[in-house]
Amino acid sequence: MTNEPFHLSVNGQYEFYEQPAAAQQLDIITDEQHDFHILHQGQSYRAEIVAVDYVARQYTLRVNGTKYTVDIADHYERLIQQLGLGTANAQKLNTVKAPMPGLVLSILVTPGQSVQKGDALLILEAMKMENVLKAAGDGIVKAIAVQQGAPVEKGQLLVEME
Repeated sequence: MTNEPFHLSVNGQYEFYEQPAAAQQLDIITDEQHDFHILHQGQSYRAEIVAVDYVARQYTLRVNGTKYTVDIADHYERLIQQLGLGTANAQKLNTVKAPMPGLVLSILVTPGQSVQKGDALLILEAMKMENVLKAAGDGIVKAIAVQQGAPVEKGQLLVEME
């Protein structure tokens, strides 16, 4: 494990680096699975995880009522980007599978629809969080393998692309 700092970008406007150990200095109490009470440098904050995109390493948080989108890149992620391997060699994936067990809240595409990399395909609720699953590359939606409101297991096929 490396002790390299994380690169954080907040709302695409503020960028900074933070050591992994910095999170250990926060006094955090979990109210629910996605709500937190944080004490930092004598100030109290109420935070909620609104949405998570694990592939893009993007987290949407609400802190004291204000919404923030945070992109996090670790040492290895930054190396991949520096080498130009992040997008230049991106593979076209023909399937989208559930990254975790959950419930399909909303299907945002239809068969035959053309999508571009990063387009939202569906919203999966897991542990009371809404997770937007996005297209890994450009393509056409071949088939939707689930229905809105259906429970899914980790690794279950959700969308087929061509």
